[in-house]
Amino acid sequence: MSFLLDGLNEQQRKAVTACQGPVLVLAGPGSGKTRVLTRSIAYRIETLGARPYHILAVTFTNKAAREMGERVEKLIGANTHGLTLGTFHSVCVRILRRQAERLPFDSHFVIFDADDQIRVVKRALRDLDLDEKQYRPHSIHAAISRAKNELLLPEDFPIKTYRDEVVRRVYEQYHKLLLASNALDFDDLLLWTAFLLAEYPEVCQQYARRYQHVLVDEFQDTNMAQYTLLKHLASFHRNIFAVGDADQSIYRWRGADYRNVRRFEQDFSDAQVILLEQNYRSTQNILDAAMAVIDQNPQRRRKKLFTGRGAGKKITLHEAHDDRAEAAFVVDAIASLVARGQAQPGDCAIMYRTNAQSRLLEEAFMRANLPYKLVGAQRFYGRREIKDVIAYLRLVHNPLDEASLLRVINVPPRRIGAKTVAALRTLAGQTGLAPGELLLDLGKGEDSEYFGKFRGRAALSLANFGHLVRNWRALRDELTPLQLIDRILHDVGYEAYLDTSTEEGLSRWDNVQELRRLAADYHDRDLLAFLDEIALVSDQDTLDEAANVPTLLTLHAAKGLEFPVVFIVGLEERTLPHFRSFDDPEAMAEERRLFYVGITRAKDRLFLVHALNRAAYGYTEPTEPSRFLEDIPTHLLNGQGVVRSFRGREGTTRQQNAPSPGPPPQRARYQAGMKVRHPLWGEGMVLNSRWQDGDETVDIFFEKVGLKRVAASLAKLDYVNE
Repeated sequence: MSFLLDGLNEQQRKAVTACQGPVLVLAGPGSGKTRVLTRSIAYRIETLGARPYHILAVTFTNKAAREMGERVEKLIGANTHGLTLGTFHSVCVRILRRQAERLPFDSHFVIFDADDQIRVVKRALRDLDLDEKQYRPHSIHAAISRAKNELLLPEDFPIKTYRDEVVRRVYEQYHKLLLASNALDFDDLLLWTAFLLAEYPEVCQQYARRYQHVLVDEFQDTNMAQYTLLKHLASFHRNIFAVGDADQSIYRWRGADYRNVRRFEQDFSDAQVILLEQNYRSTQNILDAAMAVIDQNPQRRRKKLFTGRGAGKKITLHEAHDDRAEAAFVVDAIASLVARGQAQPGDCAIMYRTNAQSRLLEEAFMRANLPYKLVGAQRFYGRREIKDVIAYLRLVHNPLDEASLLRVINVPPRRIGAKTVAALRTLAGQTGLAPGELLLDLGKGEDSEYFGKFRGRAALSLANFGHLVRNWRALRDELTPLQLIDRILHDVGYEAYLDTSTEEGLSRWDNVQELRRLAADYHDRDLLAFLDEIALVSDQDTLDEAANVPTLLTLHAAKGLEFPVVFIVGLEERTLPHFRSFDDPEAMAEERRLFYVGITRAKDRLFLVHALNRAAYGYTEPTEPSRFLEDIPTHLLNGQGVVRSFRGREGTTRQQNAPSPGPPPQRARYQAGMKVRHPLWGEGMVLNSRWQDGDETVDIFFEKVGLKRVAASLAKLDYVNE
């Protein structure tokens, strides 16, 4: 159908219509890759007559999967029934639940989140009598995760040092504990699916024959397990359509391997390779800066990014005295843009290398009494009260889930202390039952053969809780997820436990109500579908796009997003690039890619900020500007930033168009945070002030009219005594 090709440029049309055999689309940032991917799906259905049942499309976030699904449905209507479209992990969950009889867990497995995984690692360390201080649980878990991404089971784990031997032992115990709980972690979803397809050729053939067309988004972010899965699933028809950009591969720390792009070209030597270089997002100045940065990376296929949007404004390079001044500059610049009508607050994003950098930015926004949103802080699903309710649901679904049992067995307090829990686990080990199974039996009360194994109050407390869980399990097939949540909350008195007479308790109860609203969408779906959905949510999936406030986020979290105005802060050596990359060329190349990704999130305005001094470990130390700033041609920049040569050239280079220094400014009369009154606009708070053209210019946020910039000599401001 010709309408599916309308509005596409020549390279995009070439990609959409390339439906036979392997195809690799190298899509630069903002080049319309989602449009190409969704139209390719629609083209295969509408033009080639492919049945949706025979199409598999995978991506990395639920947000991206939803967007793809909505776009395809908008293009071709409801003719998408049977289409398999989702994240790698959600697709693997579906396969594993259908094929679980071939694997060492059953189809009712639960998915452990990051917190659960660390708890299991700690349990494994205790079981092996290993010291957590010497063998950090997060570090051990990271090593296990890397092994799984390389499709290595415990017995395959390579041992070169004594620490490797310890990791292998912990991995083995961790593996056993997961299986004993009938649970998988995120990496297991990929590992076990790859294992299934490799070990059972008939299963591999079943799916490879079914999926005549395999399409994958963000291909550069695949790890070895995901790449292996794709090869298995495309092994029969070989119609695999991979869209990605090696220059945007920034998740090496979680197993992503940009070299999969090269492996694709080697494994599918007959693949068509199509470049998408026309950018629809950014101005040319922004693109030129991005290309100048990324072109320094070796062994890459160069792309020439271009746009029809014109040159646009130059990039602002700002040098701050220290990290506090850096944060103040960002808030000041946003307030100024909003006051002049050049941007809405929600148009602005502030990006940084590490989460710790958000603290001073948050403080600056709070001092200015300006709202903001923070991506990647405590996720909704990571809040204590939400994890409690989800643990109850998981326990009802799967009594083998020991992590969930231990979380809620005494929440709210029901007189089941650590000694009683230890006794429960000990007896469970002696009887060959899981602690959750033993608890269910104790729920029979005195009819349980194990009731007498516990002393008075402990026996009664365990029996009462076991009775509750038995009742919930009996009702789980009759009740919707929402009804089950309400029954649990009522039976355990959770609202009273949170104490909604306090502000904190009321806030936590509001979060529970939000979970109830989410559960209401599953009125015609079972508990397992609800649990799977919430287990696979990412930070970006919880981003509130409707809020008209600036967004604070890491450069890693910014991938896939775009904003009219972008600030990238902390552009110093040891911050970006991060100090851990200095002795690793591959890591340094990824740091450069990370900066490239940040630059290309900007549509209209880009601010690059570095500080002369930055606090670290309680001390303020001088810094050097990031080496990456050197690569940006000075004709693309304006501002007052100083780029000192990383390569050791003497002296400094001030931008050619930076103004020459004038006389020192006079002391400002109006300080940030000061309350003032204007004769027309009423009371307001000073955000900042500066001397400009011989007068003090003051930015003020007024309660009645919002942000205003005034000249102090003309504004007739009065001080307000608090």
